[in-house]
Amino acid sequence: MKTTAKDIFASVWKIREGGPVVHNITNYVAMNNSANALLAIGASPVMAHAEEEVEAMVGIASALVVNIGTLSGPWIRAMFQAVHTARARGIPIVLDPVGAGATPYRTRTAVELMRAAPPSLIRGNASEILAVAGEQGGTRGVDSTAASTGAVAAARNLNRDFGSTVCISGETDFVVWGDGVLRVGNGHILMTRVTALGCTASALCGAFAAVEPSIPVATAHAMAVMGIAGEMAAEGADGPGSLQVRLLDALYRLSEKDIERRLKIEAD
Repeated sequence: MKTTAKDIFASVWKIREGGPVVHNITNYVAMNNSANALLAIGASPVMAHAEEEVEAMVGIASALVVNIGTLSGPWIRAMFQAVHTARARGIPIVLDPVGAGATPYRTRTAVELMRAAPPSLIRGNASEILAVAGEQGGTRGVDSTAASTGAVAAARNLNRDFGSTVCISGETDFVVWGDGVLRVGNGHILMTRVTALGCTASALCGAFAAVEPSIPVATAHAMAVMGIAGEMAAEGADGPGSLQVRLLDALYRLSEKDIERRLKIEAD
């Protein structure tokens, strides 16, 4: 699969013109970051997790993003309701198994969600991908202690078992599906000093999946945009605080020339 700056910006333009509703059941830490990033790129975020309304909210969405970062019984029940409704409607489902491998509770929850309604995309760091694939992986809280390159085989297994595209985030991001692997080399080390940017990337994947019929294409475009915006934000940032503000500005003003100048993407 060949991906160009023109292709990526065409996806960005579809989001800006269409303003797709992206329903996020996400964690307390990520809500503000994810909602603002979706707004900045041109999507319409909804952050709703109440069992009483979640099915109705999925009913008006163009994509569903489920993030297990801060779990509780009622939220888990809402997640299952949401994925069943999304699957019945045929809209994309993005699962972010935050912290999988850290505790049996969250690993089991992620795997049960995958079995209940196989996601269109599973996006996580290497440790999380290894954990939901049933393999040994080091996790420190919600941070990975494994390199993204070490989880490609596990991602292939997940794709085989669930039919899901898998994205492994890290210094290099990998998008894995069928016989295909794409490597996205964009990003900046300062991004690792801001909490919930991985969760934000998952939210952006939902926005791109809402406008692109190919999930591997949508994922590659979203991860490239997230990384490029991070690079733009890091230029002139004094630290992680100003990076957050500049990241939103970069997503808002992203142009085709920005993408063309910075894009680092290649197929294995």
